[in-house]
Amino acid sequence: MNEEIVSKAPELKRKAETLYQQASVQNQFTLKGNIALTGVGLHTGANVNIQMKPANPGFGIRFQRVDLPDKPIVKADVDFVVDTSRGTTIESNGARVSTVEHILAALVGMDIDNVLIEIDGPEVPILDGSSREFIEAIDSIGTQELDARRVVYSIDTNIHYYEPGKNVDMLAVPATDYKITTLIDFNSPVLGTQHASLKHISEFKKEIAPCRTFCFLHELEYLLDNNLIKGGDLNNAIVVVDKVVTQDELNHLAKIFNKQHIEVKQEGILNNVQLHYHNEPARHKLLDIVGDLALIGYPINAHIIASRPGHATNVEFAKKIKQYIKKNKHLSDIPHYDPSQPAIYDITMIEKALPHKFPFLFVDKIIELSDNHVVGIKNVTFNEHFFQGHFPGNPVMPGVLQVEALAQTGGILALNNYSDPENYDTYFLKIDKVRFKQKVVPGDTLILKLELLSPIRRGICEMRGTVYVGNKMATEAELVAQIVRKDKK
Repeated sequence: MNEEIVSKAPELKRKAETLYQQASVQNQFTLKGNIALTGVGLHTGANVNIQMKPANPGFGIRFQRVDLPDKPIVKADVDFVVDTSRGTTIESNGARVSTVEHILAALVGMDIDNVLIEIDGPEVPILDGSSREFIEAIDSIGTQELDARRVVYSIDTNIHYYEPGKNVDMLAVPATDYKITTLIDFNSPVLGTQHASLKHISEFKKEIAPCRTFCFLHELEYLLDNNLIKGGDLNNAIVVVDKVVTQDELNHLAKIFNKQHIEVKQEGILNNVQLHYHNEPARHKLLDIVGDLALIGYPINAHIIASRPGHATNVEFAKKIKQYIKKNKHLSDIPHYDPSQPAIYDITMIEKALPHKFPFLFVDKIIELSDNHVVGIKNVTFNEHFFQGHFPGNPVMPGVLQVEALAQTGGILALNNYSDPENYDTYFLKIDKVRFKQKVVPGDTLILKLELLSPIRRGICEMRGTVYVGNKMATEAELVAQIVRKDKK
C-alpha cells in the first residue's frame, strides 16, 4: 500500500497543482450599476461630483473629466503621475485628477477591475479622509462578474526600492497572495513607531478602509498659511499635535475651521473624534500603498514590506514593479487559446462593435482584451467565400485578408478605449512592415494578437499585429488607425 502511494505521488502532486491553479483562476469584476458621490476637494476646496460606472473587460480604471471640452480620459496608470506632493495626481490628454489614492484603494479592496469614474472637477472628494464612503457606496450597488479572466502577475524574485534621503525602504517578496506590511516612524512621541498589516485583500474593507489621513500640526499650519487645503476639516483628518500649543493658536485654528473651540485631546490629537484604531496612522499609510500601487495597472501576488512609505516613494516603487512585469510577462509570446473557455466578445457582440458584416467579417471571437492588447480568433474553413476564386485547386487564405482580420481585431482594441464605442469607427491610415511567414489553409485557426505601440493620442492608434497558427507565426504587420466619431465624419 505504501509503495503504491509513493509510486503515485508525482501524479497526485500534479493533480494538486492543477486544482490549485484552477482554484486560483478569477474573473474580472465591475460594478452592477452607477454610483454617485459628492464632496469637497481637500486642496482645492471645490465641490466635486463623481459617477462611478460599469465598464467592459480590459477597460481598467479610468477617470473622465466631464467638465472639460471633449471630456478627456485619464487612465489610472503610474506612467501618468505628475505630482505626489500632497497626494497622488495623474494627468493625460490635457486632463488632471488629484488625490486619486483613496478611491483607487477602495476599488482594489473591493476587487473591481473595470470602472469609468466621471468627475466634474480636478480633485477626487476627500469625504472623511479614508476609503470608507467609497467602499460603502460600492457595497450598496454591488459588483458584477464579467466573462473574462483576471490576469494576476506573480513576483518570482525580490524587488527592492530604497530612498536614502528619506530613509524609505520598500520591498516586494514572492507570495501566493497580495499582502502588505508597513511601518511608520516619524520620531514623534505622540505616534511612536507603528506597524500595520494586511494579510489578504479581503481584510481591507473592515481593517483598513475606515482609517483616515493624518498630518502634524506644524504641517497643517504651513498648509493653511499657504492656502493649500481649502477643503480641510477636522472631521476628514487626524491632526497630531507635535509641539506646545498656546490658547491664542487654538483660538486661531477654531476661527479657521469655523469651530466654537478647539482643544488638544487624547495623547496629542487635535480636537478629533476617537481614533478608529490605536495605529490608525499606520493603517492609513497602508491604505495609501494599496491605492498608489493600483497604478501599476496589473494585479499582483506579492508581499509588500514598506518602511516609512509616502506617495512619492510608493509611485517610484510602482514604476519599478511595472517595469519588471513588462520585462518578464513576454508580451511577444504566443497567446494560449483554450476553446472551452468563454469568449470576452462572441460573434454577436463583435457584429455590434464593428461595422463589418458577412462576408467581410474576419473575427469570430475575442479571448483577451486589455487597455493595450487584444487577442482574437478566426476559424478558417473551406466554405470561406474567397476560396472559390483564390487558388481553388490549392486553397490558400489571401495575405491581404489576414491583414484585414488583424485590422478588425485591432478595431476592437481601439474602440475599447472609449466609454461609448458604438459612436465611433476606425479607419486605417497605414500598414507597414508586413511579412508573411507561412501559408494559411482551410482547417487552420488564426490567433490574432495586437499590442499598442504607444498610447492612443488624438484618435491615432498605432499597433503591432501578429497572426499565429498553432505555435507558428504566419503573418506580422504594424498598423496605424484613426478613430473617428460618427457624427464628425
